[in-house]
Amino acid sequence: MPNSRHENEFKIFTGNSNKSLAAEIAKLMKHELADSEIKAFSDGEIAVSINETVRGREIFVIQSTSAPVNNNLMELLIVIDALKRASAGKINAVIPYYGYARQDRKAKAREPITSKLVANLIVSAGADRVITMDLHAAQIQGYFDIPVDHLQGHPVIADYFKKQNLEDLVIVAPDVGAVKRARNVAALLDAPIAIVDKRRPRPNVSEVVNVIGDIEGKNVVLVDDMIDTAGTITNSADAMIKMGAKNVYAAATHGVLSGPAIERIQNSSIKKMILLNTIELPEEKKIDKIETISVAPLFAECMMNIFNNESVSKMFVI
Repeated sequence: MPNSRHENEFKIFTGNSNKSLAAEIAKLMKHELADSEIKAFSDGEIAVSINETVRGREIFVIQSTSAPVNNNLMELLIVIDALKRASAGKINAVIPYYGYARQDRKAKAREPITSKLVANLIVSAGADRVITMDLHAAQIQGYFDIPVDHLQGHPVIADYFKKQNLEDLVIVAPDVGAVKRARNVAALLDAPIAIVDKRRPRPNVSEVVNVIGDIEGKNVVLVDDMIDTAGTITNSADAMIKMGAKNVYAAATHGVLSGPAIERIQNSSIKKMILLNTIELPEEKKIDKIETISVAPLFAECMMNIFNNESVSKMFVI
């Protein structure tokens, strides 16, 4: 990666949410993670110490707002505030997984729009730019009054399955909202797509009604942006097998995996689940069915291009 400016002019900080990804990104950028300390007072308030000078420097703060969501979000905001008050030159918030994104509009009366609220908080804290991946809704980019670089995970997923050399491959969207993502993966793999018609009687509960497309005797790959309680993806996988699919794989950018997710995946018809490491997978959630792929090279390239004032548009494949 090019590095036309002096390497000491930028620094990389991280919160506690995904230290392994931050360390990998820093290594690819030939940098050490900057010295900072994040602790908590006895009542749970977060205390941040920046232990080296940042005056005039370009800063990258790597922090996914994953579980515990509120703690990790507050860590991000407080680190940004500390850096701003320490006279950092430019602060880039690198948020591989952007939490609170599912409430991106008022679906019914008296609902909040949390994705906009969080965007306001990040800008108010002092961020000058956001780098993220696969927002739950692409329009969230417009909720920020600062530049947003929205990286895409589907080329990484497509590359994985290309190397598997699976025959009779069909890419399946587990709901209508995932159709564009499924189409993008299918285009890179030169494969047809199918769509699951489902209904959601209440939050985190889904029921498969029908499948639009030919999946009989096929190797099916269910593609989504995130897997939370895994109800949708496992119900869809089980329905695929009942409707004649040969094998069912699943792939998603963000492995939220809350509540009964791991048990559901383990007991489902899914042969293998591919997740990107935007969210750090704790040891208790590492099972044989789940394989993670690193997005560190994508983020490192994007961050280096931003630092060198080079275009990042070439990274947006479709």
